[in-house]
Amino acid sequence: MKPFSIAGIQMRISASTPNVDAMKLKLDILMNMYPWVDMVMFSELCAYGPLTTNAQVVPGEFEQEMCAAAAKHGIWLLPGSIFEQKDDKIYNTATVIDPEGSVMARYRKMFPFYPYEVGVTGGHEFCVFDVPDVGKFGVSICYDMWFPETTRTLAVLGAEVILHPTLTGTIDREIELSIARASAAINQCYFFDINGLDAGGSGRSIVCGPEGRVIYQAENNEEFIPIEINLEKVRRSRELGVLRLGQPLKSFRDHMIDFTVYQRGAKHPYLESLGPLIKPKRVQELGELQIKDEVRQAQEPKPTIISSFRPPSDPFTI
Repeated sequence: MKPFSIAGIQMRISASTPNVDAMKLKLDILMNMYPWVDMVMFSELCAYGPLTTNAQVVPGEFEQEMCAAAAKHGIWLLPGSIFEQKDDKIYNTATVIDPEGSVMARYRKMFPFYPYEVGVTGGHEFCVFDVPDVGKFGVSICYDMWFPETTRTLAVLGAEVILHPTLTGTIDREIELSIARASAAINQCYFFDINGLDAGGSGRSIVCGPEGRVIYQAENNEEFIPIEINLEKVRRSRELGVLRLGQPLKSFRDHMIDFTVYQRGAKHPYLESLGPLIKPKRVQELGELQIKDEVRQAQEPKPTIISSFRPPSDPFTI
């Protein structure tokens, strides 16, 4: 097997100024320290931060700079993602660049983080690409992994490594760490989940192996995360099972039933009953009737207590 190493860069991200120069500096430092690294990936929305007002045209200047950086170091490069402006729509788009500095693939995040990632349109195409003499890689972004159909499809397309730039600064990061482990195990693949810092997230990037075990988990400070992978472990896991036990990809193949929940245009009464996809508000969290009742009680006049006198027959009177 040809050795292959992937490094994640967990770095501080600004929402007010571009981070492109900082990315190039980090990349230079990383490659000086770890010249054996073959592929480098950054976090979601790393270059320009999380504001859609910073959307760029793709292809554009940013891609050109990243292509030059990849060619300079002779590495595969996934420079996180940026908001892409195209045809009056905004997408969250990641680019895959080869060691010659050519764009190999682009991927648009399928599941924007609605209702919070307002104004962003979801993509519809999966992204899988080959690294010659190494293996097949897939790309997903952040909230995509909350939908197991995305990672399962990448695995069915042959992906042995899933590159997953993310931007999570919310209190559900702990949940995402468990999803990363589960995604690696049920799809029997490597899973690289690289988060940013400050406006780019709360860190805690994680790398998992094909049996769901944590290879490395970062803290919430700037870090380089260079990991040498062994795709023979993926192939052995898929041949013999996770821990030589369950073989989920084979079982999925052999029991390929029609999942009616996925039929396009089908109506699902329970899902419809959940209501619209909107941000929760207090009236929804506590219940509209409860709010009205509390308002009514606050407006009602309070009774006046004239006396607390008990008659002598009261057995508790002394």
